[in-house]
Amino acid sequence: MIELGKIQKLTVVKTTDFGVYVGTNQEEKVLLPKKQVPEDTKVGDELTVFVYRDSQDRLISTTTIPKITLGEVAVLKVNDVTDIGAFLDWGLEKDLFLSFKEQTIKVRKDEEHIVALYIDKSNRLAATMKVYPYLKLAGDHEKDDEVEGIIYQIHPDFGAYVAVDNAYQGMIQRKEVHGDMKVGQVIKARVVEVREDGKLNLSPNKKAYMQMDEDAEKIVKVIMEYDGILPYNDKVSPEIIEKDFHMSKAAFKRAVGRLYKAKRIEITDKNIKLI
Repeated sequence: MIELGKIQKLTVVKTTDFGVYVGTNQEEKVLLPKKQVPEDTKVGDELTVFVYRDSQDRLISTTTIPKITLGEVAVLKVNDVTDIGAFLDWGLEKDLFLSFKEQTIKVRKDEEHIVALYIDKSNRLAATMKVYPYLKLAGDHEKDDEVEGIIYQIHPDFGAYVAVDNAYQGMIQRKEVHGDMKVGQVIKARVVEVREDGKLNLSPNKKAYMQMDEDAEKIVKVIMEYDGILPYNDKVSPEIIEKDFHMSKAAFKRAVGRLYKAKRIEITDKNIKLI
């Protein structure tokens, strides 16, 4: 059976002046255009091809391997945005369509976004940014593994959803999602838990004792931007901490405590000063 959107081996069943037909028999066949036909190809040869639809929605095959196949997830570049949607570079002559309703955020030309390939209601191959159903479970990941992934959705109540290694389901809890995170961002994270359902709970931070030094230096840098005197102390609201430092209040207090013990700052009722 010829399968739309998949790489498959098909047999040459007919030759013509404009290419060859490949398929499983004379009735079920698809054109491979002449420029795609390997030299000296003859009837009976087996070729590895990808099947998609051309600009006139006819089934066609190619020996060019695309950057994504049916059911897979990949990061693709936006070649163009029009009134009907976006068109992505997936390695073939005809760009891949991404409709507005399948976009989780508005995309722009030359941006790169993680998408999945599916067959739409018109039986055409199309892209979707709603990749959650296409991601796999944990695989061989373990607690404390360092991983890389792309944020594909941020939910205000739950957190940031991450495609780990562009393939696995991961999530950063809301309390660790800070203002500098956005959809499409590539991040490095730590696996804090491999859940029973196989999904990965992640943290963008190192273990607390390791993260503390980095956070402390971040705080020092911000205090210097305030000319050495921060206009509030360690009892400031979480909202201000998020705005100035992009960290939780707990992380802020740990790092301030580290700086205080090291005698690098002075804490008063109204401010924090560099010493």
